[in-house]
Amino acid sequence: MAYMNKKDTKVIVAMSGGVDSSVSAALLKEQGYDVRGVFMRCWNADDFKAGECTAEEDEYWARRAAGAIGIPFYSVDLVKEYKARVVDYFVKEYSAGRTPNPDVMCNNEIKFGVFYDKVIEDMGADYIATGHYARVERKGDSVKLLRGVDKNKDQTYFLHRVPGERLKRAMFPVGDIPKPRVRELAKKYSLPNAEKKDSQGLCFIGSVDIRKFLEEYIPNKPGVVVTVGGKEIGEHRGVQYYTIGQRKGIGTGGGGVPYYVVDKNIKENKLIVGTKYEDKLFENSLQLEDATWVNKAPELPIKIAASIRYRQEPQEAELIQVGGKLALNFKEPQRAVTPGQMAVVYDGEEVLGGGIIK
Repeated sequence: MAYMNKKDTKVIVAMSGGVDSSVSAALLKEQGYDVRGVFMRCWNADDFKAGECTAEEDEYWARRAAGAIGIPFYSVDLVKEYKARVVDYFVKEYSAGRTPNPDVMCNNEIKFGVFYDKVIEDMGADYIATGHYARVERKGDSVKLLRGVDKNKDQTYFLHRVPGERLKRAMFPVGDIPKPRVRELAKKYSLPNAEKKDSQGLCFIGSVDIRKFLEEYIPNKPGVVVTVGGKEIGEHRGVQYYTIGQRKGIGTGGGGVPYYVVDKNIKENKLIVGTKYEDKLFENSLQLEDATWVNKAPELPIKIAASIRYRQEPQEAELIQVGGKLALNFKEPQRAVTPGQMAVVYDGEEVLGGGIIK
């Protein structure tokens, strides 16, 4: 770790109930920091109908972990903020036929947004720490966001919209530790959640059936499923529920040729499908909108690498400007470029920023 040990440095750890944030808190406590654990309650279980809301269970495990570590534990209610800044965005994007990434917005708007403000301003924290697999490099008054050492768990994709000014007061204690070692440390610290499985699903919600979740907000609008060649082969419940590249649940029946979503005709309410390697599923370039940068925007054009989805190894590309708009030109064709998702830009290990795929 590159941080100095100071007993008078107060660090608030966003404890989710998972092993990564719990080990983060234990490491910081061991290093001598004044550590407090805080759980963010972002959803009421009684209001959730589209799967398993794990908020109460997650808070239980976070509280137990804090007790085992020997640090104070608190819970903050951010239900209203989460609904307004993440859920409403999520539904709005799907309604427009796009596929958003709520976890990216969750980090920018909630963890390093309203939660950051609350712990820094109201709780007097010097730093906020999370269990993300990412690293922060500090040099003087500047800061860089770097990929996590464990490339299989690297989570900088979800953090690329967090401004550098906020990252200056961020700590990612497990960012330079491989995941298997994190599990070993959890056992070393006798954490009650050492064997707990990693959470899956939407940020702060849990295991979610996306279609059922969306049906709570967006009415069904049945239409036809057609092949790229125009042949009608099935019926869908609403094009807004589907994403480019999706295979399962696209309404073409079982058996036969496996089809994948190639395009969505919002105006005619048609779902267009093709085979796994359909030409129309591959693109060499894409446009970016609403781009944000960890620090300053890079001078263009620039050779970089970019990921268009989480856990995709960054691909060689060039970031350019065309007619006042940003575009990414990839060296190799990219499969299932999805409007609404994020393209994250890297310079080696450093995260420069990114934007929303238009």
